[in-house]
Amino acid sequence: MSPSPRITLAAAAAFAFALTVAAPPALAQQVVVVRERVIYPIEVEPHFTFGDADIYGPAGFGGGLRLSIPVAFGHLGRIADNVAISFGGDVVHFGNCYVTGQCDADYLLFPVAAQWNLRLARPFSLLLEGGGYFYKGWYGACGPGCSGPSDIGVLPAVAVGGRFHLSDHVALLLRVGYPMITFGASFF
Repeated sequence: MSPSPRITLAAAAAFAFALTVAAPPALAQQVVVVRERVIYPIEVEPHFTFGDADIYGPAGFGGGLRLSIPVAFGHLGRIADNVAISFGGDVVHFGNCYVTGQCDADYLLFPVAAQWNLRLARPFSLLLEGGGYFYKGWYGACGPGCSGPSDIGVLPAVAVGGRFHLSDHVALLLRVGYPMITFGASFF
């Protein structure tokens, strides 16, 4: 005895309905991409500073502190990103001037920049920066033929950098650009 067409059709419909109701959650769990938002109120970055040779002498060294305040958060595809305003101060000492090598100079620099941060992978993020430095310079001992540094001025600033995240709240940072290279730690 064969089942009636109505029972067969009802059983097939019930089976198809059960598949459509049960299958999407299993498929959705396989396809869902968790997007990581990187949100922090402020970044504090103490660092060592290496000055470019174009400023006063062969090269300078010193230290400084930067603060970055995020103003916008989002995603670039699957990559979490934010835009921050970065500002701070650096003290840099140049040991020899261009002309005679008998002078030294010190600079107090105040960088202000827009900073775009891209969290490329959990332990690594990239930063791109553009802005300017306000500076004040003064010189120490100066031999014959050497002139003092520019007293006050503004320089453009561009940089690219990377952070290696040791935890959610601490990272090592290297920033390479003009007019400074910095290496330090970031605390979020």
